[in-house]
Amino acid sequence: MENVSSHKLFILNGFSELGALRPVLFLPFFIMLAVSLLANSLLLYVIISQRSLHSPMCILIAGMAVVDLSLPLFFVPNMLLSFLFDWRGISLIGCLVQMYLVHLLGAFQSTLLLWMALDRYFAICTPLSYHERMTLPRFLKFVIPLVVRNVVMVSVVVSLAGRLPFCFKNVMNHCFCEHMALVELACGSTTINNLVGLTSVFLIPVVDFFSITTSYIIIFSSVLSSGKSGVKALHTCITHIVVMAVSLTIILTAFLSYRIRNGLPAAMRVFFSTMYLLFPSCFNPIIYGIRTTEIRQHILKTLTCCRFVQTVN
Repeated sequence: MENVSSHKLFILNGFSELGALRPVLFLPFFIMLAVSLLANSLLLYVIISQRSLHSPMCILIAGMAVVDLSLPLFFVPNMLLSFLFDWRGISLIGCLVQMYLVHLLGAFQSTLLLWMALDRYFAICTPLSYHERMTLPRFLKFVIPLVVRNVVMVSVVVSLAGRLPFCFKNVMNHCFCEHMALVELACGSTTINNLVGLTSVFLIPVVDFFSITTSYIIIFSSVLSSGKSGVKALHTCITHIVVMAVSLTIILTAFLSYRIRNGLPAAMRVFFSTMYLLFPSCFNPIIYGIRTTEIRQHILKTLTCCRFVQTVN
């Protein structure tokens, strides 16, 4: 048996089933990366530059844009090089660092939706005390516990994965260092890793999902029972529900596909694991930019000014 030190380099072999067609994947993933970078950069610029958009909800949307802007940079460029030049190698340390950053930022995609739901709950159900509740010291009481939860859970998951022995296999059927894709290669017992991984899924996206759902049930009940006009507020809530439902469906499909042997093709499993990170990064800024009236108006104004400057030049 080879010792643990024999495998310090891993091969990311995602979508290998496509064979000679694998380089074709460069184009769609490059387009998605470009859309993510451009849309999130524009959204972030508009919110920062316009003082009228410095409301709690818009600041949270800006936080989402920062996460969505950063996340693809930690794994998509490496994927593109792999598709184009067949560069598939990654060191164990590099793999663990990538895993930590990708999963931590992925966790905050879910958590930011929860913070947005809390903002809507306070705005609709307790409008008279909204600004008091959304002051920084009070809001930090909701922010800090979830930040600690995300950091601790992801740190535990990654540190446990890094302590596994990798004796026989070093070919990972994935395009980036996803937790279970690496754990599957271990030659020792992975029971603890599976349990901790499932616990992290339950404590982060699933708990966030049920917390968001509960807050929206209370919001809808409050609006319907009071008979007040909450169309504008509910408009934002519906946006959150759509984003959350699609994202959670992809996340659970990706995570459970490693644990439930349901005959899902390897390429589909890799696709879902990639999309649960890349899909929100591409579509969150588009959805929030279009459906949030104030932001949409400023984006159109910014784009119009840019076109005018180019025409003059």
